[in-house]
Order: sequence, then C-alpha cells, then structure tokens
Amino acid sequence: MNRKQFGILLVLLVILGGGGWYIQQGRNRFASAGEQGTGQKLMGESFPINDIAHLHIVQGSNEVNLIRKQDVWKVAERKDFPANFAAISDFLIKLRDIKVVQQDEVGDTDKRRLQLLATGDGTNLGMFLDFKNADEKTLSTLVLGKKHLAKPNEQQLQYGMGDAGFADGRYVQSAANQKVVMLISDPLNSIEPKPADWLNKDFFKVERPKFISVSRQVASNSWAITRETESGEWTLVGAVGEEKLDSARASGVSNPFASPSFNDIARNGADDTQLGLDKPVIIQIETFDDFSYTIKLGAKKDDQYPMVMTINSNYPKERTPSKDEKPEDKTKADKAWADRRKQLESQLANTKRYENWVFMVPAWTVDTLLKDRKELLVEKKDEPKSPENTNTPKPEPFPANEPVK
Repeated sequence: MNRKQFGILLVLLVILGGGGWYIQQGRNRFASAGEQGTGQKLMGESFPINDIAHLHIVQGSNEVNLIRKQDVWKVAERKDFPANFAAISDFLIKLRDIKVVQQDEVGDTDKRRLQLLATGDGTNLGMFLDFKNADEKTLSTLVLGKKHLAKPNEQQLQYGMGDAGFADGRYVQSAANQKVVMLISDPLNSIEPKPADWLNKDFFKVERPKFISVSRQVASNSWAITRETESGEWTLVGAVGEEKLDSARASGVSNPFASPSFNDIARNGADDTQLGLDKPVIIQIETFDDFSYTIKLGAKKDDQYPMVMTINSNYPKERTPSKDEKPEDKTKADKAWADRRKQLESQLANTKRYENWVFMVPAWTVDTLLKDRKELLVEKKDEPKSPENTNTPKPEPFPANEPVK
C-alpha cells in the first residue's frame, strides 16, 4: 500500500468513526429524553385532591360533569343524581400516586398517532380531564390518549388473548406542557365520559311480600296473588270459576324486586309519552312489614324499561300487647318493637330517596313478573274422548240355555 492509498483509508476511517459517534450521541439524547421525568408523579407532588369539587370529562361530543355539592358528589347530566363516590375517590387517589414510566417530546403527527388531539375525527381525539375547585377555578388539566399494549406471552395466547395484546399503560399529556407526552403504567380503563358509568347504583329492594298485583292495559291479563303468612301458600285473588293458581308458576313472580338494579336515569327532556309511562303497567306490592310499593313501568326499548317507584308505610305507631302479657315480658317486647320500628323507619327513609326518579332498569329485572293471568293458572286437563261410532254391527248374544254349537 502506498502513501496515497493509506491517506485515503485514514480519511474514510475518520468519517465512519465520526458518523457512528454522531448516531450514538443521537440515540443517547433520545434515551435521555425518554428517561427524563421517569419515576416522577404524573400530577406533581402536591395534587390537591381534597380541593377538587368539579371533575369535567369530555371527549368529542361525549361529556360528564361530576360536581360536589354539600359534600355529596352528583352527576349534572342526570339531574344531579348521586354519583358513585367510591369510584371518584379511588380514581383521584390513583391519579395522585401514579408515576411516569417514560416521557418524550412529540409533534402534531405523534399526537395524532397517540390519540391526543383536541379537535379532529373521533379516533384520534384525546379525553380531556379538567379538575376544578368549588369556585370553578381550574386546578389541573390532563389529556388521556392511546392505551399502551403489551405483547401477550405464550400462556396468554393459549387463552385467546390474541396478537394485539392487552392494555398495560396509557399515553397522557398535561396542559402545562403540550410538547411532552408521558407514558404511565395504568390504562385507566374505568374512566369514560359517560354519565351512566358514574351513577351510584345502590338501589331499593322489596322484602317479605304478602300481596302482589300486576295491572295491564288489557284487564283480562291483570292478576293479583296473596298469602296469609310468610310461609303460607299463595292464592289467586278474585279467582273466577275453576281458576286455580299454579304454585310452580307463581314461584317465578312471588319474590319481585328482591335484588333489582338499574342501568341509567332517563335523560333530561324525556316525557311520559315518549317513555310509555302515560299508559304504564302498574305493579303494587304490600309486605309483612307494612310497606306498600307502587311501581310503574313504561314501554320496553333496547332491552330495558323506564320505571318509577313510590313507597308508603302503614307501620303501627304503638305496639299491641299480647293477651295475658306478663310485666316482665312487656319491657323486653317494647324494646324489641322499638328497635324494629327504628330499623323500618330507616329503611323507609332510604327507599324514599328513589322516588320521583325515572330509572332505566334491565329487562331481566321485571320480565319474569310481566306474565299474563292465564300463564299463572293450573292448566285444564283435557277430558277423555268417547270412542268413535264405526257403525260395525255388534255380535248378538247367545240365547239363554242354548248350547253353543
């Protein structure tokens, strides 16, 4: 190799070495940007969860406003129906403690890919969370973007997880720094801008029924059943002719609303005519605790019914002593009666909270109760038919005392 060739080779080595160094430095800068902020709390060290009185969640045309009024969280889009305090509290605590896994500077193209856009088509829109205090002053704003998917392992693939994987994190952005996107290790799956998801789903329930009636628009389909004691047999009220209640069929309607639930509250602006409550099915229930329920059902739609409930109590104000009651038994009986009355008064007050709301209840809650009268009766057995006349001549009997030939 001559001196000229050696010089050319040396220049090439310098160029290649410099290029490699430049590329490595770029990688280091990118890695450094990703590691910067790792381990820090997403909402900072002083996220004031106790000062938050209004949580506004919006994504495109969908939104929900959760507002704390007199220390009770309510859903504004559902006429201030009580919100699920546990869900709100758990979310705020989780958000306070979540730490950043990675963060990077991004441009508009990356925001679209990570679904963090403020405007545009629905698939790329971010979910905006605005945290306000009682004076409606914004304390913090967060944008939730695309969920991060982890690749499933072999065992998860065997259970049908699929190649797409499962969500193990989420890309988020703070309004304070819109050039940086952060990755957290929680997908926050429960956070949606849907009012129904944030309602307090606690509900009333009927216990120890003694009388049940269902009044339909067609009177012949209406019915009522009753029983004298809690362990007694149900009987049909107003049985006509040979009508008799089938005990097996009655068992399906004899314990209504023992554990009901609801999906949603009827939206603002829906009137009785639209909901079918102008011509309702009316259910009346009386219990051995002297509670009387009146429940109205509207028209079934999307596998649910609009429902309105009212409750009254005829519980006696004073205890009636038993015959020949001894003085030593009176004190004990009076205390037991007072304790029971207090319990029932609390149950009545709790149930009355659900009056005057129009609930959307799932069909399974009431479908088993909405039977026609004939479906509860013992089926009539068909009478045996007489043999048909075939006009075949019958053999004449042998004459008396005449031998058979």
